[in-house]
Amino acid sequence: MKILLVGAGLSNAVIGRELASAGHSIVIVDSRSHIAGNCHTERDRETGVLVHVYGPHIFHTDDKEVWEYVNRYSAFKPYTNRVKTTVKEQVFSLPVNLHTINQFFEKVMRPDEARVFLESKADTSIEEPKTFEEQALRFVGRELYEAFFKGYTQKQWGCHPNELPASILKRLPVRFNYDDNYFFHRYQGMPEHGYTKLVEKILDHPNIEVILNKKFERGDGAEFDHVFYSGPLDGYFNYELGRLGYRTLDFERFTFDGDYQGCAVMNYGEESVPFTRITEHKHFAPWEEHDKSVCYREYSRACGKDDIPYYPIRLVKEKELLAKYVELAKNQQKVTFVGRLGTYRYLDMDVTIREALDTAREFLLCMKNGRQMQSFYVNPLG
Repeated sequence: MKILLVGAGLSNAVIGRELASAGHSIVIVDSRSHIAGNCHTERDRETGVLVHVYGPHIFHTDDKEVWEYVNRYSAFKPYTNRVKTTVKEQVFSLPVNLHTINQFFEKVMRPDEARVFLESKADTSIEEPKTFEEQALRFVGRELYEAFFKGYTQKQWGCHPNELPASILKRLPVRFNYDDNYFFHRYQGMPEHGYTKLVEKILDHPNIEVILNKKFERGDGAEFDHVFYSGPLDGYFNYELGRLGYRTLDFERFTFDGDYQGCAVMNYGEESVPFTRITEHKHFAPWEEHDKSVCYREYSRACGKDDIPYYPIRLVKEKELLAKYVELAKNQQKVTFVGRLGTYRYLDMDVTIREALDTAREFLLCMKNGRQMQSFYVNPLG
């Protein structure tokens, strides 16, 4: 079969490789001048630092098959994400752990003592937290919430934390030990030569043709047997029902002669600081040595029509519009919507790859059994 894949990020790279290996003819188009989507990395000409052009991407997973998959195409170096945050002219570790708690409250508590202490700070009248703010007040109390979560969240999402669902904060655990590893997954690391080289290797197959700087039009799919679309779901329909809400990021790049902040990620939790964090990119590849440094200040804001969409908002209004686009999508023939933008969901890289592998296998099974591949392998409304 002749198959068109729109977007050259992780989703379609994996789907394309799996289908090409099964003997199908694959054409991948992307409107940008490079592959790998938002995880694109490139060498900075001035400093030699490997830069995460659209912000840092750190690979972490418990999925053994996904870990083995990416290691087939790139050597992965060990990397532990240790995030710091500057609040009240002090530097603390995140996620909130025993060191953070002891430092913040100027105490020397054991784990059991810290649990009891934090429970005394919590608002136990909140039995079932429904909002981000209620979740924080219930489990860490007002002081830690206002220091580490409130201002950062308002800057990141552009709204008060009482407008956000509690589920967002559930991804940020409190630890009653001194473990400052931001993630808790079994496998963690970075591709030695960057994500673009990883995707390049995945796409290196004689049955795959990649066309860059090519904007997709819906009519382009007519000559193909099937289309996998990883662009914005609303964009496929020319935003005819309105635009789904996203947050976007602005990056203020600067260089420094030496080591600027001593870590890869420094958050700034106070609302008075306009940016959310500073990332120092040479620390994402600690096996390399560079005299100079490249840093990004990150600013979050509402996504305009000409901006790059990063984070789907998925509040009540957006979910109502999403449901309408999903119905339109289900009426399409021989088109499957995939990935972060195609399903309007925030996805970590390992989940993206897992869903792409499963989608490709489902497609091959459909072809074998004479069934039509559905518009979504994963329910965007779930």
